[in-house]
Amino acid sequence: MLNLSASQAGRRRQKLEVNGVIESYTARLDPRRLGLHVQGFVQVHLGTHGPDHSKSFARLVATRPEIVSAWTMTGDADYLLRVYCADLPALNRLIHDVLLPHKAVSRVHSQIVMDQLKRDGPLPT
Repeated sequence: MLNLSASQAGRRRQKLEVNGVIESYTARLDPRRLGLHVQGFVQVHLGTHGPDHSKSFARLVATRPEIVSAWTMTGDADYLLRVYCADLPALNRLIHDVLLPHKAVSRVHSQIVMDQLKRDGPLPT
């Protein structure tokens, strides 16, 4: 496809790895086959802001395997979390037993994914 020999392609790949353009290699797993039947997005609104609260919330997010990615946001919500749970009761427990009890969280808004039209794809070049 690139009209390069295997050794040339290998050198090009290695250069991309060394320069940090390629960060890692991963396998894409089917969440349903792992028993994760609910995908959702959770907007988190903080009632109290400050570096200590942000660090504390970031530590909480890092400890929860259901939260597969998290972003700080502009706009109404402070954070957007992408979550995978086994079922709706598991999502409910994550929200009510983990997120809402955090001292800085004032409210959350969850959205359940009905269908994913496009999988996470490659970055545009």
